[in-house]
Amino acid sequence: MGRKKVHVKRSGSDLAFDIISYLILGIVSLIAVYPLYFVLIASISSPEAVNAGKVMLYPIGVTLEGYQKLFEDSRIFTGYRNTILYTAAGTTLDLCLTLITAYPLSFKKLPGRKIFTGFFLFTMFFNGGLIPTFLLIKGLGLYDTPFVLVLLGALNIYNMIIARSFFEGTISKDLMDAAEIDGCGKFRFFISIVLPLSKALIGVLVVYYGVAHWNQYFNALIYISKEALRPLQMVLREILIQNSSTMQVFDESMMLELLRRERYAELIKYGVIVVASIPVLCIYPFIQKYFTKGVMLGAVKE
Repeated sequence: MGRKKVHVKRSGSDLAFDIISYLILGIVSLIAVYPLYFVLIASISSPEAVNAGKVMLYPIGVTLEGYQKLFEDSRIFTGYRNTILYTAAGTTLDLCLTLITAYPLSFKKLPGRKIFTGFFLFTMFFNGGLIPTFLLIKGLGLYDTPFVLVLLGALNIYNMIIARSFFEGTISKDLMDAAEIDGCGKFRFFISIVLPLSKALIGVLVVYYGVAHWNQYFNALIYISKEALRPLQMVLREILIQNSSTMQVFDESMMLELLRRERYAELIKYGVIVVASIPVLCIYPFIQKYFTKGVMLGAVKE
């Protein structure tokens, strides 16, 4: 015999609570999503309509001139290639360094644990400054090389602390003792047991490091001068500047050129945001579950 379904009668206060909760969540979701939606519809709308404030819920005067102008420049494909390489290599290196640094520091009996932790924390508040760092990069021969965007800032101390807290709260000593009894060494224990149990942590670190490398701009501006090595963010900036209105007007033909540039600049301005953001927005949903769980598990420190 099947179980009978029990229908619990809900009170009016419960129903009111649900309605208010859904209403608040809907408003918050709208506030978060609408700016992204507006940028998308503005990038395919007439610049005149956007400037006049007519574009609110749907595109007006649909045009793809902005994207056409944007992708006519071959540098954007070079920028995409470079950024993908920098993001993949940098995230992999950052993830490896963070895990192999945080895991030993999670052992409370590690000799010199507090000293090492103090050294790491010191770098969160003090650094050598821009000029000494630039001279160091030049001295190491990393200037104008792709390695500078991968190696510089490879270990984020805040992320390392999150990882250490995660290991402290997740990997028990009893589990390690049982593995050692079965003949499992420390390195194998880390690879075969710790890493599979740390999918949530790895997910959140991939998001943090991946987004940081994808949006990397300042380091490239300082340490990269070769056009072939510039990441996507720098390429998009240069395209936007080139299509901005900086020329002086002397006659009617120059006035027409100025108006044309202003139109392209308005179209490209929103297109640049879409081109730079779409890849990250497409990847994020696949690792969102690890991201949320990883943040919560790594947030509690003893």
